[in-house]
Amino acid sequence: MAVRTSTATRTAERSSIGKVLSSKSGQDGIIRVLALVLCILGALVILSPLAWMISTSLKTRVEVLKFPPVWIPTVPQWGNYPEALTISPFGRYFYNTFFYAIMRMVGETFSCAFIAYGFARLKAPGKNFLFLLVLATLMMPRWATLIPQYIFFSKIGWVNSYLPLIVPGFFGSSYLIFMLRQFFRTLPKDYEEAALIDGANYLRIWAGIIVPLSLPAIGALAIMSFMFHYQDFDGPLIYISDTLKYPVSLGLQQFKGPMGDTAFHLMMAASVVALIPPVVLFFLAQRYFIQGVVVSGVKG
Repeated sequence: MAVRTSTATRTAERSSIGKVLSSKSGQDGIIRVLALVLCILGALVILSPLAWMISTSLKTRVEVLKFPPVWIPTVPQWGNYPEALTISPFGRYFYNTFFYAIMRMVGETFSCAFIAYGFARLKAPGKNFLFLLVLATLMMPRWATLIPQYIFFSKIGWVNSYLPLIVPGFFGSSYLIFMLRQFFRTLPKDYEEAALIDGANYLRIWAGIIVPLSLPAIGALAIMSFMFHYQDFDGPLIYISDTLKYPVSLGLQQFKGPMGDTAFHLMMAASVVALIPPVVLFFLAQRYFIQGVVVSGVKG
């Protein structure tokens, strides 16, 4: 009798579990759990290089070269940070980096917003053909124009300065122009028509109506521009030869020895410090960045 009762109980439990799993709420719960697990695994994969960089920055030179690798240093070497930042003039490197990234960001933000407005809202003969030419530059590899550009900047005496890296930004970026043009086309024309009736010109409409309405998209553009040029390595490597003019991206290469004896623990310590400004900027402007990307319609 007891055996029959226990069998009936197990059958009822299995039936209830099956009903829960087959119900919509049960399926939604399972999907949420699986999504959470996948997010956690993805976060661990993405954050593992950052964790390894921080771990390496607190190791000794011997622990860095150990095999199998040591994740947690025996005694954290906090002195690696001041040593890494004083072994080379990193204060100057940070100044150069911020100067380059901010000036390029200002140039690209202003010029792209101005050019995109013309492509999106104004009527002119040949406008669509010119826009196709702008898009065509996206398909051209950067390295195809590298040598002609270097020869040109060398002839006018701009090599070993930040002028070749900053001045082109004031003529726009094809990708950022395309992004802003797509957003400007979604804005209602009622405000412009009312402003034209009141006697406003197109420059005043751009500055007083279009730009204020587009601040989320323009802010996203500015953040992307700063992030890209803050970590730019190829541009300064090509045009900058004076070590005092190096940005942080080139300054980190000073830890490489002539015989391959790289001080990885000091390089990682300096890299952690170099990572702080863009991370802080992203978290402070995260809401505006995400909002700008959403409203501009640009994905991934």
